[in-house]
Amino acid sequence: MTIIEKYGWNENWQEKIETNGVPGRVVLEHKNLYRVVTDHGEWLSSLSGKYRHSHAKSEFPSVGDWVVIEQMPGEEKGIIHQVLPRISSFSRKAAGETSDIQTIAVNVDYAFLVMSLNHDFNVRRLERYLLATWDSGANPVIVLTKKDQCDDIEPYLKEVESVAFGIPVHTVSSVTLEGISDLQNILAGSRTGALLGSSGVGKSSLINALAGTELMAVQEIREDDSKGRHTTTHREMVLLPSGGLLIDTPGMREFQLGDYSEGVESGFTDVETLADACRFRDCAHGNEPGCAIREALETGELEPERFRSYVKLKRELAHMERKSDLAAQKAERSKWKQITKDSRKRPVKKR
Repeated sequence: MTIIEKYGWNENWQEKIETNGVPGRVVLEHKNLYRVVTDHGEWLSSLSGKYRHSHAKSEFPSVGDWVVIEQMPGEEKGIIHQVLPRISSFSRKAAGETSDIQTIAVNVDYAFLVMSLNHDFNVRRLERYLLATWDSGANPVIVLTKKDQCDDIEPYLKEVESVAFGIPVHTVSSVTLEGISDLQNILAGSRTGALLGSSGVGKSSLINALAGTELMAVQEIREDDSKGRHTTTHREMVLLPSGGLLIDTPGMREFQLGDYSEGVESGFTDVETLADACRFRDCAHGNEPGCAIREALETGELEPERFRSYVKLKRELAHMERKSDLAAQKAERSKWKQITKDSRKRPVKKR
């Protein structure tokens, strides 16, 4: 098996190459520089000027991407000329007032949604991660860490099962190694997983347990609220001795939604099915007659918190859509304004 085959390379990726060069996978991204694994070693690489100016930022390489690069003569450095089409892409809305989308990890087979069995546990946050995962094209796997520190896991499992229908749930301990082999088996055969969760949930400890060695630095969390500091400050892919690949990501306590309209349908099938059963298509689920949502709330079939979360997420998506439209309109106006400005600078040819 070649080096890049260990990182998941196969004939399907080979067929997507459109330019001359060496194929490789991005394993580390930091300040517009990329460390790329190839069959000839790891090369620190940057984007070619042509690629940078002809592609949107969302199309720039991210950890997990397969790229085609040209080696710089006499150096272990490369220039990236092509990013191969992705099979999955996990993203979130960038922080702040912008409507830009930040890519977190790509070409991921499994998204490990990590929460710890302590104060960090938040089922509403889990709903957001699930929406993003369904939309990304990856398969969600819920991982509940620090099992050795929890006296009763049943209440946590009950909450997870109320929002994650049919999704695998694993309770693990990086100290006793309970449940670790199950996660290793999921990634067997050079499959790629991404660890996604907030600071302090034990992602770095989990990688160390899966690898059987201290690959990642680990920091203690505060005992009073179980919050941790950002041990991981950048995205990085790790090759596990068992054959799988893991992408570690910085902790994300704030997770703002991107355009996940399809994810809402997949993540809230229970609520969407009830909404479809309402008498009126434009039912606002208030005082309208024949409202299946209101009836389900009254009978206890639908939990009020679950419905409030659904409404909140739908509002956020609508807000994001409006902001995206405004941003697109502004960009279009700026483009034509610049074109008009440039045309006025051109000298007029005399006849």
